[in-house]
Amino acid sequence: MPWPSSLQPQSGELAITRSFSAAATGVHDASLDGAVQRFLAQLSRQTGIRLVPSIGAPTTLTIEVAGKRESVQRLGEDESYELTITPSNAKLTAATPLGAMRGLDTFLQLIQINSTGFAVPAVAIKDSPRFPWRGMMIDVSRHFMPIDVLKRNIDAMAAVKLNVFHLHLSDDQGFRMESKRFPKLQENASEGMYYTQAEMRDLISYAYDRGIRIVPEFDVPGHSRALLTAYPELSSTPGPITLDPGGPDLALDPTREETYKFLDKFIDEMTHVFPDEYFHIGGDEVDPKPWDSNPKIQAFIRAHGMKNDQDLQAYFNERLEKILAKHHRTMIGWDEILRPDLPKSIVVQSWRGQASLAVAAQEGYRGLLSYGYYLDLMWPASQHYEVDPLSGAAANLTPEQKKLILGGETCMWNEWVTPEVLDSRLWPRAAAIAERLWSPQDVTDVHSMYARLDQVSWWLQWFGVKHLSAKNPMLQRMAGTYDFSSLRALADVVEPIKDYSRKESENPRYDFRAPRNRLVDAVTPESVTGRHFNNLVQQFLQSGFKDRAAEAKIRDYLNSWRDNDIKLHPLLEQSSLLQEDAPLSENLSALASAGLQALYYIDQAAPSPENWRTQQLAFAKDAEKPIANLLLVVAGPVQQLIQASQMH
Repeated sequence: MPWPSSLQPQSGELAITRSFSAAATGVHDASLDGAVQRFLAQLSRQTGIRLVPSIGAPTTLTIEVAGKRESVQRLGEDESYELTITPSNAKLTAATPLGAMRGLDTFLQLIQINSTGFAVPAVAIKDSPRFPWRGMMIDVSRHFMPIDVLKRNIDAMAAVKLNVFHLHLSDDQGFRMESKRFPKLQENASEGMYYTQAEMRDLISYAYDRGIRIVPEFDVPGHSRALLTAYPELSSTPGPITLDPGGPDLALDPTREETYKFLDKFIDEMTHVFPDEYFHIGGDEVDPKPWDSNPKIQAFIRAHGMKNDQDLQAYFNERLEKILAKHHRTMIGWDEILRPDLPKSIVVQSWRGQASLAVAAQEGYRGLLSYGYYLDLMWPASQHYEVDPLSGAAANLTPEQKKLILGGETCMWNEWVTPEVLDSRLWPRAAAIAERLWSPQDVTDVHSMYARLDQVSWWLQWFGVKHLSAKNPMLQRMAGTYDFSSLRALADVVEPIKDYSRKESENPRYDFRAPRNRLVDAVTPESVTGRHFNNLVQQFLQSGFKDRAAEAKIRDYLNSWRDNDIKLHPLLEQSSLLQEDAPLSENLSALASAGLQALYYIDQAAPSPENWRTQQLAFAKDAEKPIANLLLVVAGPVQQLIQASQMH
């Protein structure tokens, strides 16, 4: 994952032994040499084999690259490769080191254990990406993410062939980048949590070595409370201004020349840190109140023949684009920046959908899709997987207009995400989006996707991400005891509520400093156990109740859930963090009992009593409602078993 453009299985397999070796021939540079060394280290890690190639022995994997890569990675560099594996050796050819990196990651995914050791199947692969821009955005403003957390996720990005790391570095809650020209940004607006320029240069180099560009985002003119905390003289509304949550919305003053002088100097400084051609200005969700309430700004609007605040933001963006162009940077912004006065060189990132993307393309602008790829909404992988940049309104574009759609980006807004849980919010679901952006458009089989995603999920652990391993320490903290298996059983069948309903249910003005130590914070966005249980129920029902193996597994699940509440109850009573989850545990036990009773009626080939069925269906429906911002995801499949019990 992602599935290659072309894959032809061959007969046999290539054994991975201690003597395995890999070498680049022909044109190669430090970037390629480093990639080969990381590949060998990763191969050793995955297999547990210390590789000791024999001197003079033939090379197992030969890597041929036609040319060197750009010193500053650019959009559209050739990432294609061909990988041929036979029982005796393997050959990887690519136009650039970038393509070789993608091929090496494919090789690592092919490794399998067998009865005699490790091997990769013989295969012929020709592969290239569908879109040149395949990104991941992480918001580090609301919750700061340490460098080591970012690096391990860069490793995971490279493993699934994502190639742009979009860092959302400023917002209302924090300014996370050191500025030597404007030191108040980190001194007054970061709470001491920010990236030094040296740290960021190191991160950019780290990402470059893995074929990933880093694009910075500094959100203006809205979402700028942190910036204005440091420099309140640039604000549209008078101070004092603090980072404390719950204050009024703020925005830069676009009518002041000092605003543009500040941005000019700041952007000039940042271009010496971030070498990428693209510079993201945000530009989204500018609240009109700060401008509407300022008489001077309203007078400026009238004096310049503007009609409204949207015209004022367009004026701001035009001036900002000229500043960026002066510093040899291309502007990216969210949907709201799209206005015909901006040059066609800009890129529009759409959170609104394919229709917005299509409008931009029809007007000659390049675009990226993020709508449908917001991982913070807690959707299942299948829902993200079905979103395509060239579907909906974009499907009707001309071939030339379709070329303007560069690809897309996953988004992780971090209102509810700390470093402890970031990985589990990104992975493995981001891999499904990575496939959508790399693989051919007709690769859409959801069952195949999930079968491969389950494998890729544990494989990603070899790259250091903690999406699977972070849950247990969090659960143990809540339980306060060594044995928390009963809590784990409950955690495995619940998911966080979806979309932005958590923000609405807990606090309209959420506190970004609040602890994230509840069960809703520890559980994964998509329950693997819940999905597997649902699949078993569908399999059993579709067999006409004849699939006894599926029924036995269903019964095993139900028996364990029925008895779990008794085991978990003592933990729930003694833990202040778990008391709110007691009704979930009780509902799980009652649902399991109802499911077992439904199986009894099905096995007896006797219809269940109508009164019982009506009562249990009402309970199961009620059990689908959120409790403690969690959803009991097995309630739906149990309802189906209850309904099926009337069919005899």
